[in-house]
Amino acid sequence: MEDVLVVGGGNAALCAAIAAAQSGARVLVLECAPKDFRGGNSRHTRNIRCMHDAPLDVLTDAYPESEYFEDLLRVTGGDTDEQLARLTIRSSAGVRTWMAAQGVHFQEAISGTLQLSRTNAFFLGGGKALVNAYYRTAERLGVRIVYEADVRKLEMKDGCFVAASYVQNGTTQRIEARALVAAAGGFESNLRWLREAWGPAADNFLVRGTPYNMGWVLRELIDGGAQMIGDPTQCHAIAIDARSPKFDGGIVTRLDSITLGVVVNKHGRRFYDEGEDLWPKRYAIWGRLIAQQPDQIAYSIVDAKAQGKFMPSVFPPIAADSIAELATALGLEPQALERTVRDYNAAVRPGTYDHKILDGCATSGIEPPKSHWARAIDTPPFWGYPLRPGITFTYLGVKVNEDAQVVLQDGKPSPNIFAAGEIMAGNILRKGYLGGIGMIIGTTFGRIAGERAARHVVA
Repeated sequence: MEDVLVVGGGNAALCAAIAAAQSGARVLVLECAPKDFRGGNSRHTRNIRCMHDAPLDVLTDAYPESEYFEDLLRVTGGDTDEQLARLTIRSSAGVRTWMAAQGVHFQEAISGTLQLSRTNAFFLGGGKALVNAYYRTAERLGVRIVYEADVRKLEMKDGCFVAASYVQNGTTQRIEARALVAAAGGFESNLRWLREAWGPAADNFLVRGTPYNMGWVLRELIDGGAQMIGDPTQCHAIAIDARSPKFDGGIVTRLDSITLGVVVNKHGRRFYDEGEDLWPKRYAIWGRLIAQQPDQIAYSIVDAKAQGKFMPSVFPPIAADSIAELATALGLEPQALERTVRDYNAAVRPGTYDHKILDGCATSGIEPPKSHWARAIDTPPFWGYPLRPGITFTYLGVKVNEDAQVVLQDGKPSPNIFAAGEIMAGNILRKGYLGGIGMIIGTTFGRIAGERAARHVVA
């Protein structure tokens, strides 16, 4: 029998495994992906959001708890567990020291990400380097890791974990453990489950991250008596290039051009304020917005003035010398797109343009408005990018307390079932997103879950 069984192989799971091993427990990690694809969505990440009261190593200026929490309230509309949210935010202040001790290195923000230098610490080598560092540390601590171990069944009795069954190379194996840390992600890779939540629209969704987050562990926990939290239709969903692969496109497929121009649907009409807020705070709403449009497709339209001001997709833009030519190249009705751009240009009011702040350039007398960064689209060449909803992770999860214990339907915490990462992120994120907050949720609750699980079995 194992002391602590960790199901999952990404950031939250590894933080739990390391913390449990450092606390004296014998730890087994079951990762459903092959070794070359280990790490879940964490291998596609690049930074973590941290509070700090003064400039500190790679972080500039200050980002106090009050502002961090206000940012979270703004993107979630206040729909968050304040106790768990503040626990997460406060833990972010010193987390880089712990991460560095596990082999993670940081770098200063580079061109194209400078607006995040105050709030987010970037990993040197990105998420893949972070994941590799954690695996090296875990193995050095004696953590056993089994790859291609697809956990399909959890045995629970009276609110306690007993055993897990997993499939590997066609063979089912059963593992007993004194404590479980569930850190196997959400269900965004399970297209059938997405369709149950979204209907036929889900067929046009693209999954930015791992194809291995099928949600089996989440389903087992819920069916086994865990209290569910969140909405199955809520998720981290951003606008990505429609030419991206169905799975695993990663961050290079993201489009950051939205705030610099207009976004139209298949009928050539705008449908939302492209300048509502700074990109790191509002970018995760655009996947959901596009999902609500006909055929779940949209198009970002910019002109030459936007070039060099955003990180482009890995795919080249569709370019033309006129709006009509661009419309034809994109498969849109030329007159409709020309009318939209003409009406938008006429509504732009003069102001001092600065794409790095909430500037004073806005529209007047048009719906939807553009609240900031409104400039006429009038300088060729004109660029267009086709957009699809890109799902990163889902927010449906299990309720936990401040000790990362899974809360059961009777309101009591399970004594030996803990959860961390995407599988419980809905306690803090029930809609909206802040860049880098997913990593701090996973790191915070991964460490807590690992420590508490070890305490349960070692005491």
